[in-house]
Amino acid sequence: MIEHLFVGTTLSRASVWVLGLFVAFCVFRKFQASAQIARLGVRAPKIKFRLPYALDFIFQGYQANKVNRDLEFWDAQIGQAGGLTNLKTAELDAGISTRMVLTKDPENIKALLTGQFADYGKGESFHQEWKEFLGDSIFATDGELWTRSRQLIRPMFVRDRIVDTEIFEKHVQKLIPLLGGSDSPSSSKVVDIGSLFFRYTLDAATDYLLGKGTDSLDNPATRFAEAFRYVQQRQTEFFRFGVFSFAMSRTEFRKNLKIMDEFIQPYIQAVLARSANEPNEKVTKSETFLDALASFTRDPRVLRDQLVAVLLAGRDTTAATLSFCLFELSRNPDVVAKLRGEIRDRLGVGANAQKPSYTDLKEMKYLNAVLHETMRLYPVVPFNVRCSLRDTTLPRGGGPDGQAPVGVRANSRVIYSTMLMQRDPDLYDGPESENYLDPGKFIPERWVSGWQPKPWHFIPFNGGPRICIGQQFATIEMGYTVIRILQAYERIIALPLGGKDKVEDPVLRFEVTLSPGSELNCVFLKQGEEAARSAAQLSAA
Repeated sequence: MIEHLFVGTTLSRASVWVLGLFVAFCVFRKFQASAQIARLGVRAPKIKFRLPYALDFIFQGYQANKVNRDLEFWDAQIGQAGGLTNLKTAELDAGISTRMVLTKDPENIKALLTGQFADYGKGESFHQEWKEFLGDSIFATDGELWTRSRQLIRPMFVRDRIVDTEIFEKHVQKLIPLLGGSDSPSSSKVVDIGSLFFRYTLDAATDYLLGKGTDSLDNPATRFAEAFRYVQQRQTEFFRFGVFSFAMSRTEFRKNLKIMDEFIQPYIQAVLARSANEPNEKVTKSETFLDALASFTRDPRVLRDQLVAVLLAGRDTTAATLSFCLFELSRNPDVVAKLRGEIRDRLGVGANAQKPSYTDLKEMKYLNAVLHETMRLYPVVPFNVRCSLRDTTLPRGGGPDGQAPVGVRANSRVIYSTMLMQRDPDLYDGPESENYLDPGKFIPERWVSGWQPKPWHFIPFNGGPRICIGQQFATIEMGYTVIRILQAYERIIALPLGGKDKVEDPVLRFEVTLSPGSELNCVFLKQGEEAARSAAQLSAA
């Protein structure tokens, strides 16, 4: 009978049958997925797309990234899904059984990071996609691998080590002269603070991690720094294109990975060549991060993966926050005057300035208000991702009112945005309130006027078991750097780009972390009115 069925079947007829069976299979899988979701909860409003596998959506996201409009694109996609408005959770149901949930709802983010921590992780697909770059490090793994990574890294960020602010001093003293000239007004110069801070934090991070800095402040064209930047950018593009990234060339990506590894490997080989320390020996202040790691593991691949992960976290995040912080200070002279007043009263400025201690950095309220406000407006990991490790839910976002639990099948991706959440006007007092301070504006006073964010409305270092292990170290480095700069310079003046009449909001580049998408040009001044006039002349020129 089967033979009789195939006799006389033409190629075109067979193709129709195959296509029909494929369509039937797709419909069945969609129905099956919908039934599973319905048993768990309800769907969130859907993001619309026209092409198969949401190719048009992927391309639109790529285009938005190229012109640095990611924030506007994703806010619109989430907020207006399903033809509705002001949503905080949406979904993209793109493949046969592929579905992605996007959210800026603090209740959902809380569930992802702590309340339902066991239900969500990085996922094996994420691990494999990022393996060439981050290996089996803390940022790409779950379960035992993640636990082991955290145990390896934790000893380097205990209080006894991070209170030693001398680790920043020599790099700060190299940075300060590059920000401006001498005391003469005519020597004032325009500097791109973004570029300088990325070089500064690279030197400080490699010095702390490896015992020797890259000296990129002296030599801007550092091959390692350039390779590291390219790898991050390309890895983000691979992730952005999802299942279609297989068609993208990895030749240049792997070439730059090799440059990174060639820089790191001599340090690893040197530490392994020394006599091995006893396992679990207490970490001392004189040891580098690599020394400490080598006392716990002799595996060169483990050492490499953890170094790259911590370098990514310790260099890029701090550099971006400092860049946006100093740029906002340059646009807000009243904030600079108030912050410098606090610094003067406690530590002095100019020739009589004292170096800040750990206690100073913790107790200076306005300094911490400035840093908190920078991290609120410019969280360095503006978008993050989790994968559902089992069938589960998210607390809110389902149904037309967005209040029902969202059903989430196993192996579904959830993308959450701390930046969209922390800028969401709904989480702040409205304009009709006498306490209203625009959440889209840089206003450090909100932190000293009695306002406090509600739990999970402000999470610059994430939260839950995966909270940033180096948050205290990063905060101390940023505070120390800001103080030392303002002890040396009285004023910071922002300059408009490209002949424009006014200084505009900074361009935001979204890659693995947030960074400036254009130059952040400023003039740093040691003089008073005379130097200010000099800066005005520079601006006019």
